[in-house]
Amino acid sequence: MTISGLDFGGGDMADAALALNQDPHALRGAAGNRLEMAIGREVRACRRRHGMTIIELARAAGLSLGMMSKIENGIISASLTTLHQLSRALAVPLSVLLKPSEELRDARFVKAGLPTERCGTRPGHRPLGYVVPDAAGVSVDPCLVTLTDDADRPALRQHAGTTFIYLLEGEMVWRHGMELYRMAPDDSLFFDAAAPHGPDQLLKLPVRYVSVASCRPARTGARAGRIPLPTIRLGMAEARG
Repeated sequence: MTISGLDFGGGDMADAALALNQDPHALRGAAGNRLEMAIGREVRACRRRHGMTIIELARAAGLSLGMMSKIENGIISASLTTLHQLSRALAVPLSVLLKPSEELRDARFVKAGLPTERCGTRPGHRPLGYVVPDAAGVSVDPCLVTLTDDADRPALRQHAGTTFIYLLEGEMVWRHGMELYRMAPDDSLFFDAAAPHGPDQLLKLPVRYVSVASCRPARTGARAGRIPLPTIRLGMAEARG
């Protein structure tokens, strides 16, 4: 049932009336705070996953029904002690209740036609998005590469970070260090970009592929540009002489 905008999720009038006996100075208002709202939503979700009513959870955690309802609705800021009681009653780690309140992650949406950077300056390379480092210093350089003549074949490159390429059209031999990979449409390659890399031979023109290069700052104590890669190779075919 609902009283004054509070969702009690069931219970009788006597229990619901407890919500009216709280200290009004402890309330934050109906809109609440983003942190409290996020924690409240997770508490409610955990309770429902456990098949508990709000009354059952309040009793198990040693809280009043009114307090329990305010927490779930994000109206009141629960103390760490209260959250610990709830985590024990729900049999989940405290971190589960706090996880939704973590800092929101960034996202960048690029509309068609907006100016982008970096890879668009290389012949045959069409930028697919912004090249802007995130909070961790990681930058991503996505490009659509179209090569229509052997003269378009770019020189080998190397840089710190990793690169993923996916062949859309044509056939080519891709060099990564001393390794050669014969690639056909739908083949892909993910590699450490610190080694010299690039198209070694253009076998069937036009060659069109997506390249996504990711760069991040070198970690202290690690060799610059050396980032561990998975040992499993999928969608790759080593060139045969």
